[in-house]
Amino acid sequence: MTGSFSSFIGEAHGSVHSGDGPQFNFYISAAQRLLNDRERRRPRSIAEEDRRRLHERFVPPPGLQQARDRLRTERTVLVDGLPGSGRRTAALMLLHELPDDRGSLHELPDTTDDDRALALDPQDVNPGDRLLLDLSAAEEARFLAVQEALSDFRSKVIDRGAHLAVVLPHHLGYLLRSGVRPLMAEIRRPDARRVLAVHLRAHGIVPAEEEVAGPELAAFLNRVPIADVAALADGIRRCRDASAADHGFPNWLTEALAERHDQASRVAADLSAATSGRHRALLLSLAMFHGATPEIVLTGANNLLRMLSHPPDPTPRLERADLHTELLAIHAESGPNDRIRFRAVGYDRAVRNHFWTYLPDIRRQLRDWLGEHVADPAMPSAVRERAIDRFADQALRTDRPEDLTWLADRWMSSRSPAHLVPQAAQTLALGLHDDRHGRFFRQRIYDWAVSRDTSDQLRQVLVVVCSQTMARSHPDQALVRLHHLARRSRRRGDEAGRNAVDLSRSDDRLYRKMLTRLSDGISSGLWPADLDLFRDLADPIRLIGDPAVRGSLAVGWSGLLRLPAPEWVRVVECWLTACEDAHYREPVAEVLAAGCGEDSTVAGRLYRTAEEWQRAEPGARRADVLSCLLRKLDAAQGIEPYGQAA
Repeated sequence: MTGSFSSFIGEAHGSVHSGDGPQFNFYISAAQRLLNDRERRRPRSIAEEDRRRLHERFVPPPGLQQARDRLRTERTVLVDGLPGSGRRTAALMLLHELPDDRGSLHELPDTTDDDRALALDPQDVNPGDRLLLDLSAAEEARFLAVQEALSDFRSKVIDRGAHLAVVLPHHLGYLLRSGVRPLMAEIRRPDARRVLAVHLRAHGIVPAEEEVAGPELAAFLNRVPIADVAALADGIRRCRDASAADHGFPNWLTEALAERHDQASRVAADLSAATSGRHRALLLSLAMFHGATPEIVLTGANNLLRMLSHPPDPTPRLERADLHTELLAIHAESGPNDRIRFRAVGYDRAVRNHFWTYLPDIRRQLRDWLGEHVADPAMPSAVRERAIDRFADQALRTDRPEDLTWLADRWMSSRSPAHLVPQAAQTLALGLHDDRHGRFFRQRIYDWAVSRDTSDQLRQVLVVVCSQTMARSHPDQALVRLHHLARRSRRRGDEAGRNAVDLSRSDDRLYRKMLTRLSDGISSGLWPADLDLFRDLADPIRLIGDPAVRGSLAVGWSGLLRLPAPEWVRVVECWLTACEDAHYREPVAEVLAAGCGEDSTVAGRLYRTAEEWQRAEPGARRADVLSCLLRKLDAAQGIEPYGQAA
């Protein structure tokens, strides 16, 4: 399969929405359209139905059976293999194959959220969980720390009937300790031709055997990572969908291969022959704004020359060549609607690769140039989106993820950032999707979420990115960030809080996690927003039989009941109504009474509210609820029932 499948969520039920409000809905709509487009080009494994879709396209690599045996017998497997061999996808499919009668399939957190000191925290293991830990891009210190903690963590995994799949960093194989080597299974690259066939079949394309027997395709399949094989299949699908007429598979294949043809040598030769700075600026501007109008390409070239302090041409403008002549000199031509493109397919990507690879000393200026040019409100949004996508590919390829976070921060700190909100969300989402640098973006978003210096505009972007992108791949970390954003919001009931509550409700594990966070915050008294979140999230029925959940609920109620009565009366009435069901009566009444503790004043206010609720609809069931609540309140205050005193 391919190593690019790398995001998933365990047991969420649909996407998480940010609430109402026309302006913010516009943000989410625009950002989600961008993210969906990216998802189509880089498939991700996410919720259960999407994992099933991935499983249908999965080609088991050599060595998978050994990994499967390790996981079933030891409940832990360390998956190793060459980069691009599909290690992560294999680990995910191993977990997906396991029974899902309890627990959830999710990825372990990999950032330092809330002073998280443990490399592996046993509290992240719930009964029956299927856990993925991706260390494929880990640095030496983290890899060693995880190995140090693995033994104790495995004990918790085994005790709770869970399973753990770890993707090893192949480049750090020399650091793998002998004590964990028996858990390792090595997979190898699956057959590329079979991978292509499976992906094409999923798109409804079944070529004849002779149509996939050409030498050009064979050479491509032999030299590229498996990820590129899946990308080729998607390119063939796009060529089919874009064809005005049914030209047949050979034509689609030719077009898709041409898109991926390596033009690096030709670009290097053309740039060596070009002595003019303007010539090179036009090359890069067209490569970044490929398919845009001549005005956008020309303005981009002029801005780049200015950004690099290039001396102006003293020749009078009318004595210089016009743009048409200059574009011909860089092998470009006008297409439909005067859109400018290079003649050779794939040439634009090769130009971008060349500049970022062989001019590393101007990467910062290229970042500033792109950030300034796309901020022009007159630029069409589609052109802006494609340019950001291309820039992100280069920044991530050359290990400069900070360029993307810098752009998002800068755009949202400007005076009129509204039109750039979708682009800031797009920029961060592209970083989150990256296999090597996703952790960097999750950590940076956490740092923004807990900082008081983060602008309101950027906070809105973070809400979109956390709820729409991170929640699909790393829901635990998304929840932590949304919680921090809600705590620091200037408005009650804002989008961050609604999204945090919605995400918490999507999964029992996340529900427990959020209740624990809220009870800790309410106990400290530092975050008033936690009481609002608790009021919206706390459910009188859900997991009420879990002692840990009841403890968190009791702490939450202890804070809520000490607010003015209008803040909690309606919620109490809902909980009392739940008590009408005898199955829930005792635990729910016990939680409410525990929230009052030994405070007789609070207990009295609660009981008077219950009396009014009972009088509103007199009947035996409500009378029983009132009687049960009174017994629990007395017990919480140490008052023994009449007749039982010593």
